[in-house]
Amino acid sequence: MANSFGKRFISTVGAGVLGSALTLGVVANTNILQTKTDEEVAASVTEKSSASSNFIQTSADSPGTLSDMVEHASKGIVGVSNFKNTGNRFAGNSELSEFGTGSGVIYKIEGDEAYIVTNNHVIEGAGKIEVTLHSGEKEAAELIGSDALTDLAVLKINSKHVDTSLEFGDSETLRAGDSVVAIGNPLSLDFSGTVTQGIISAPSRSIEIKTAAGNWEMDVIQTDAAINPGNSGGALLTTDGKVIGINTLKIVENRVEGLGFAIPSNDVVPLLEEIMKNGKIERPYIGVSLADLADVPYTYVQDLPQEVKGGVMIASVDPTSAAGKAGLKEREVITAINGTDIHNAMELRKFLYSELSIGDKASLTVYSGSKKRTVELTLTSN
Repeated sequence: MANSFGKRFISTVGAGVLGSALTLGVVANTNILQTKTDEEVAASVTEKSSASSNFIQTSADSPGTLSDMVEHASKGIVGVSNFKNTGNRFAGNSELSEFGTGSGVIYKIEGDEAYIVTNNHVIEGAGKIEVTLHSGEKEAAELIGSDALTDLAVLKINSKHVDTSLEFGDSETLRAGDSVVAIGNPLSLDFSGTVTQGIISAPSRSIEIKTAAGNWEMDVIQTDAAINPGNSGGALLTTDGKVIGINTLKIVENRVEGLGFAIPSNDVVPLLEEIMKNGKIERPYIGVSLADLADVPYTYVQDLPQEVKGGVMIASVDPTSAAGKAGLKEREVITAINGTDIHNAMELRKFLYSELSIGDKASLTVYSGSKKRTVELTLTSN
């Protein structure tokens, strides 16, 4: 149980819990192809297709025109509805009502089951999830797993009305200026299957976002293709129909236009595999909730030495975690991990999740007032 400081502190700064459950076309040489027989050309295309490293299959041939591509790809885009409990169950009027909608991409059909990738924030807190297919058919969806930090979730539905899945492309090949298409359901399902076209504004950006698991720095593709609320979870596609990103957010401010973002496909694919396997993304877990020193009232940090320029204050400790067993306490300040200075909670998360693994040992530099000490602990899973 957190003491009164922990309760006041958490309510004041809203600290997140560290370690809590945290997106080819064949270019043919015309002259060469003209010298080959039909059989040789077919064999060449087959060989290149089988050499693809993507584990996700597409159910139709590559489209020939942009309109053909959109017609085909739209069949693999779905609407995702999040239903939440409303009313008061003690008054006898509790019911599930549609809370919000988003988009999703069918990326795999396996027997009687079809799998859909969407954004975690689209389905977060849902009491029921419903998927609306391109044909208008509605299917109840099962949540396989999700991850707040990367904003991804995997759903499963019955495949009886599904005949199209989309293939992931290689986001590493993107260049600024490449043409792309976004397909999704902006604003609501009333605008389902909306198609917008643009270019890649930047193939790689790092932006800071707020998630249910705390602040995070996400690597994204930037595009000027229109992406609005409801497009979240939809597909960003190359002009030959490959999914190179999962649309996730848009900066919405006065006088700001043309700033859409997508999780790169090369990030999405391995995360989907882990979610399918474990139901979540397993990351090293310390077991503390934190607040950036910049957000802490002066009275709580006045005893820190002048050489401390940044760090995070512990707001609460899970007594059964590695932190609890190592003796970390509320109001102590962490300033470094394994000799690397950290200035805020996001930097600590990035180091923890990028440089360390479950089972690794971590050395924390900790201040209790003006007293400095080193705390050794072994990282566990979340």
